Amino acid sequence: MLGFTKNDLAKYPFLKQTAEHVKKLGLKIEELTNTEMAPILDRAEERVKNAILSVSVGTKRENDVELPSFPVAIMLAIATQNSFIKKRYALAEAKQAFSDMQFETREKLLAIAADFNWKIELNRSTAVPLEFALNFADYLRNTVHLRDSNWKLVNRILINGTVYLNKHDVARLLQEEVQRRIEKRLETKELPNFPEKITQIAQQLLALAKERLGIEEMEGFPKVVTQSAFPPCIAALYEAASKGRHLSHIGRFTLTSFLVNIGMTPEKVNELFKSFSDYNERLTRYQVEHIAGERGSRTRYTPPQCATLQTHGVCTNSDNLCRKIRHPLKYYKYKQRR
Repeated sequence: MLGFTKNDLAKYPFLKQTAEHVKKLGLKIEELTNTEMAPILDRAEERVKNAILSVSVGTKRENDVELPSFPVAIMLAIATQNSFIKKRYALAEAKQAFSDMQFETREKLLAIAADFNWKIELNRSTAVPLEFALNFADYLRNTVHLRDSNWKLVNRILINGTVYLNKHDVARLLQEEVQRRIEKRLETKELPNFPEKITQIAQQLLALAKERLGIEEMEGFPKVVTQSAFPPCIAALYEAASKGRHLSHIGRFTLTSFLVNIGMTPEKVNELFKSFSDYNERLTRYQVEHIAGERGSRTRYTPPQCATLQTHGVCTNSDNLCRKIRHPLKYYKYKQRR
């Protein structure tokens, strides 16, 4: 297994070895506003700003600036106290990593995968024309949010618990790992005592996000659930659930993910399913909380797109607005604005 160079650590700041390297530098929050730290702070601000504007992290600088700018950017994102900015920043870093990893050697890609404790190796079977052999558990964990049918296990070569992949697909799955790791670093229950300049930069980043993206996208849906704004498919699913009628697996997932995304609490959603003949409180509560992002990967699921719902026969009673919109949540937003 190859080791990581200093250039690797700057390119992939999420690696455990990068964190160890930065720790040795002894960076302190109160020193970030010092003149000699200006290039690092500027680059950190640039990382978060680019994430807000274009879901990217900008142009890399020399390693001595690039390496420490990552934890400082994490700090700035935390200081905004905005979950949208945090998620967007994590996604931007993950997308940059994906872009870089596609051009790495197979051995370097294995080393990055090992940092996430993947069970992966080079494919030694001449019968399968793909480069990597990955344990199916690692594969499944990282395809949860990948909607394209190409990622379904039935569309992959699976032999004795091993999934065979090319370099592009391994890099794409690692992107999912990177995003989760960074999102976890951005979680904090108590804010540190930031210097005034850090707080000012964080507020400027927050203002920029609201200006460019809009408060609605930043803050999500209003907390009051408006049933009259439900798209026809959701209205039908909601009525069926209220009366205890059978719903398919995709129907239950669609309804649950829709409701938690528009502001209904998991407790309320759980109540909705109590009239079902196969209701199991412990199992239902776990499933709802998992979809709501309160368990497991801590990522909130969104409903499938309209095209997917049509494929599964969930799309019903479509109206004129449905023909212009491709997602149930977009329908709901539009109706609420009107």
